[in-house]
Formats: sequence, structure tokens, C-alpha cells
Amino acid sequence: MAGQIVSYPSNGSSAEGYLSLPASGKGPGVIVIQEWWGLVPHIKDVADRLAAEGYVALAPDLYHGKATKEPDEAGKMMMALNQEQAAKDMAGAYDYVKAHPACTGKVGSVGFCMGGGLSLTIASMRPIDACVDYYGMAEAAKLGGIKGPIIGHCAQNDGWVSPEAARKLEADLRGMGKHVEFYMYPGTDHAFFNDARPEVYNAAAAKLSWDRTLAFFGANLK
Repeated sequence: MAGQIVSYPSNGSSAEGYLSLPASGKGPGVIVIQEWWGLVPHIKDVADRLAAEGYVALAPDLYHGKATKEPDEAGKMMMALNQEQAAKDMAGAYDYVKAHPACTGKVGSVGFCMGGGLSLTIASMRPIDACVDYYGMAEAAKLGGIKGPIIGHCAQNDGWVSPEAARKLEADLRGMGKHVEFYMYPGTDHAFFNDARPEVYNAAAAKLSWDRTLAFFGANLK
């Protein structure tokens, strides 16, 4: 079933996102959070892949219609992102999915790069039942509200989030009593999961991380 753009309430305003529903008609929810490029076809494809696995997947459009393929522009868009508004948009996305007639109750989150950190952020704001972070960072001190388990997928040769930084975040979260496990993928670069970027895509690591993600969601959402 092809996904579609939907509107949903966001703290008195409205936001949009890409919603993809499972063929069965019902399933747990997953919030899919974009990279710094915006709500691009790759992120919609991730939502579709989750729907094919039986999930109600919603990817909120945090840039409100803007997207790019240029790194310089993406960097500017990420820097210009109103974090408070993004948080409201993600919270609204959670509330929308949680109340959706197709959602069976539990809701997880998965985000990539910028969205990886935001996946942790939404898990600290709403009772996310399973949180997945693909090579994203957030301040551990702001993540005390996380209730559910967390897994992270980290690139060994990441120029944005070093293995040391990823390990420190994992240790800090564990020290806060969180149930967390980060996986390191040897020989990979930042964004190794993105099959729309052949210069960094690593098919083996992408498949392994996806299998782990699906197993994690299966254990905690279904």
C-alpha cells in the first residue's frame, strides 16, 4: 500500500508527514525521523519498508516542505531548524499515530543522522516503547525522560559522530539507568544505511542494522 502525505495537529498549529500503512490494516506505530536532507524519497522508502513489515509508519516533515540534495544547503537547513517546533511536530506525530485507528497501541521511533538524535529526543518527551538511533547524537543530560529501551547503530569511520562520542553517550545513558545497546559497524562511514547515497552506503552493514532494528521492534512493539 502506497503511503500518503497527511496533516496532523502540532501544538495548536498543524504539521504534515508521510504516512504508510500495513497491508493487514493494523499494527504498532513507528515514527521515522529524517536526516538533514528533509523528507526525501529515502525516508519515505524507510516508512514504506516498515509498513511492509506490519507497522503504521509516519515520517514527520520537520522542514515543512523543504528538502535538498546539496550538503551545504542541508547544513543550513539543519542549523535553521527550530528545535522547539521540531519537538512539537514530533510530539504531534506520536499523538497522531498513537490515536490512529490502524495503530494497535505501542509506538517506536527510528531516526537517521540529525533524526537519530531527534529519535532520542522524542523518546524523552513521549513514552516511546522502543527507540532506534542511527548515528545521531543528543545530550544525555536531556534524555532523563526516556522510558523504553534504546539501540544505536554507529559507523566506525564516522566524521560526524566519533566512535568515542557514541560510546560515551551509550555509557551515559546506561549510567542513567536506561536499557541501551549501541552497535558499531566496522569499516563504515556516516549514513551507511542510506542506499540513495552510493558513496557511503554499505549494503552488508545496512542489512545487519535493519535486521537488528526489526528484531528490536518485534520484541518491544508487537
